[in-house]
Amino acid sequence: MVFLRISEKKRTSKNSVVKRLRTELAFYIGAVNLYEHLVGKGQPVCLPEPVVANERAHPFLGLYDVCLSLTTDSPFIGSDVAADCSELVFITGANQGIKSTFLRSIGLAQLMMQSGMFVPAKRFRANICRALFTHYRREEDTTMKSGKLDEELKRMSGIVDTITADSLILFNESFTATNEREGSEIARQILKALLEKRVKVFFVTHLYDLACSFYDQNADNPLFLRAERKSDGRRTYRMIEGKPLPTSYGKDLYERISGIEYFKYDQFRLSWNL
Repeated sequence: MVFLRISEKKRTSKNSVVKRLRTELAFYIGAVNLYEHLVGKGQPVCLPEPVVANERAHPFLGLYDVCLSLTTDSPFIGSDVAADCSELVFITGANQGIKSTFLRSIGLAQLMMQSGMFVPAKRFRANICRALFTHYRREEDTTMKSGKLDEELKRMSGIVDTITADSLILFNESFTATNEREGSEIARQILKALLEKRVKVFFVTHLYDLACSFYDQNADNPLFLRAERKSDGRRTYRMIEGKPLPTSYGKDLYERISGIEYFKYDQFRLSWNL
């Protein structure tokens, strides 16, 4: 009986090792397939340069969203950013300027680096993070058990309970379920608490009051990125450094969909006292 139990334990241990090995091999095979796919499209990849967790570094050249690259045959022009020494990065700018896509590329590059993989960029250097958190805007609760702001704050509370120093958190249009003044003040207090705890933050927002207040105070050495927009309204789908603007150029989207120039519609509205 003792011999049978020992044999069973050995067999169970061997099966466990085989399962772990199979999972790890699947990961590496997937990484090789992804590498070959991106290189075959002519997209740049590089070996990242990790930095110790208590330093602050995030410079990169040509960073692009690997998920978006997998869904189209067209090559992408990545973004160049020098975010050294910054614990807070605001991302603002024109609608449909791929701000959310850029934010995703930041999170994926961090995960790929810390998994020992290559990164979808020409060059990428960043400090190791203890943990990676996301706080994205969600759809309305169809069960009507809670409002959108209530749901956002509950999720934020759960993050605050577990987040530690030298973590990375990505916010995407958070705290916009109320008016701009209240949403900006909520976000401002949360950001200040996170920065005091030495958490690195990337924040995509249309809250001009929020972004502008940090820009004017110039505290905590924030970096301000903007989705690039040419004078004729074209989006380059790249991020550039720039101060927050009070507009997201929604009129560009309106004109493209309606076929009516925005200023002509405004004249029509005034003539009919609308």
